[in-house]
Amino acid sequence: MNDDVDLAVRWLGRMEFAEALALQEQLVAVKRANRSAIDEVLLLEHEPVYTIGRTPDKTSLLGGAHLPHPIFAINRGGQATYHGPGQLIGYPIVDLRQCGQDLHKYLRWFEQTLIDLLAQFGIVAARRDGLTGVWIDHARKIASIGVGVRHWITMHGFALNVCGDLAPFAHIVPCGITNVTMTSMERELGRGISVFEVAGVFENVVRTAVRNLHVDLAPA
Repeated sequence: MNDDVDLAVRWLGRMEFAEALALQEQLVAVKRANRSAIDEVLLLEHEPVYTIGRTPDKTSLLGGAHLPHPIFAINRGGQATYHGPGQLIGYPIVDLRQCGQDLHKYLRWFEQTLIDLLAQFGIVAARRDGLTGVWIDHARKIASIGVGVRHWITMHGFALNVCGDLAPFAHIVPCGITNVTMTSMERELGRGISVFEVAGVFENVVRTAVRNLHVDLAPA
């Protein structure tokens, strides 16, 4: 394994969803054409928006007409979720052709990376069997994960609730899970914390995690 796996991590600040989606599509096209292009992780906050994955079942939107923010149907897995200020959004653009082409293992790697990040702040988090994402005490959801893959190159990613208003989740069935309780780092810690602060720590965590990804998922 090369201990110097290249990774570009970019903090983009607050960004409209459509703009971030266009950037992801551009980067995926570059990596598809050039296998030597380095992996990237885009870190940002979104203006308020709801998204839903490529599923014919849209019931998690509860009809959608009542929603206070725009809706985007996108090429990721999963049901409806909310993105907005106070969330750290991460979009890894990773070439799984270099990592064994195993989407299930990639999702578990993703969860573990966020669990490791939260541990840096003294928050004990875990997975829940059968439910993609990251949880506190197996009861409160703190991070949602939804990925898309084009020609084995990843896009979309995670939304980690850092601080701010969680009320917009009440307008939908988050990730299609009835009666789910959403939480944030701010609530769990009982103190203020910024998305930018968490993004800085995540950069260090994800650099180690990507090296592990290339080891764990490398083709035999």
